[in-house]
Amino acid sequence: MRRSRIASSASAFLLAAACAFAGPTRAPAAPSRAALDYVALGDSYSAGVGAGSYVSSGTGCLRSRRAYPVLWAAAHASSFSFTACNGAGTSDVLAKQLGPLSPRTDLVSISVGGSDSGYAGVMATCVLPGTTACKSAVTRAHSVMDGALPANLDRLYSAIRTKAPAARVVVLGYPHFYQLHGACRGGLHDTERAALNEAVDHLNSVIAKRAAEHGFTFADVRTAFTGHEICSSSPWLRSVDWLNLTESYHPTASGQSLGYLPLLADTAW
Repeated sequence: MRRSRIASSASAFLLAAACAFAGPTRAPAAPSRAALDYVALGDSYSAGVGAGSYVSSGTGCLRSRRAYPVLWAAAHASSFSFTACNGAGTSDVLAKQLGPLSPRTDLVSISVGGSDSGYAGVMATCVLPGTTACKSAVTRAHSVMDGALPANLDRLYSAIRTKAPAARVVVLGYPHFYQLHGACRGGLHDTERAALNEAVDHLNSVIAKRAAEHGFTFADVRTAFTGHEICSSSPWLRSVDWLNLTESYHPTASGQSLGYLPLLADTAW
């Protein structure tokens, strides 16, 4: 009996010693994510207009080194093609931007639809005095969103899938422009600002529906930009700049890095 207790004690001692020399147990390391073949398509919101630090390309595309695709690619991409361009509509993307896509492409991001809807003309109308004219311009934009835009998106999305059959495609939407009852003085009335925000909602709805039909992921940036619209205390969007109209109503560098980038990071894998 005594020998049995001695043997048990010795076994316990040896086991404890073995554990002590082995060191603490470590959890298995999380698998690292492979770098991706990434192509960034789209309009001025993807190009980074408004963020500054533009790449000299001779094309007028105003591609920014601070744009969310560039920031994401620097951390995660094994190869990166950046064809997004200021002013691009669906037909421009279809005709000029799809060259880098291939069966090897892992990830595609795109924002497009604003130019198709005539947003530049809507904003130009709404920044001038006249609520009635602004609302009429928004109504015309709605007609385009519900008319030609869905078919244009379908053609583009189908072409993307054909050229990059294995890619994850992330379609990013547009933020609200204005915080209502905000700190802005003068300029548009809240009625006009609300009409512009509602037009953004309508556009995002059309884009999200077409993206879902093609099996793409829609990333809604409106929540990310809440509290950072024009007229907020910390805007991530540029207001009207009469000396540089091109950058008006576009995300700043903060809008790109703090608004759009986290959304792409959350949906890219």
